[in-house]
Amino acid sequence: MKEVLQFLKDNPTFFLATVEGDQPRVRPFGAVSEFERKLYLITSNQKPVFQQISANPKIEICAANAEGEWIRIKATAVADSRKEPKTAMLEDYPSLRSMYDPEDGKMEVLYLKDAEATFCSFTSEPKVVKF
Repeated sequence: MKEVLQFLKDNPTFFLATVEGDQPRVRPFGAVSEFERKLYLITSNQKPVFQQISANPKIEICAANAEGEWIRIKATAVADSRKEPKTAMLEDYPSLRSMYDPEDGKMEVLYLKDAEATFCSFTSEPKVVKF
């Protein structure tokens, strides 16, 4: 999992895919954090992405670097309403404090459950990491 986290931190804009009805939805994300040996994302429960995840928690993430390597992650996103992971996320990303507060009723953090990351490139065989 550390390798997955490092790749996402090294390539800070990654894309999160959800489903809305029969339509895929993709948007950029930029914050990922480790808390209690799980990878966490942050969003607002006011955004369509949270509604989509609530309806179907299966997500995919994709990120690429300038060297022609990329990662694909499939997982189930699980909301965690505790204050501690929210606080940890804001400690890792203090710039988000202007948008979120652990007790604002809007901030949501989600951890990746049953995750499988595939590291890919044009020059080597894929490597799979499950966490």
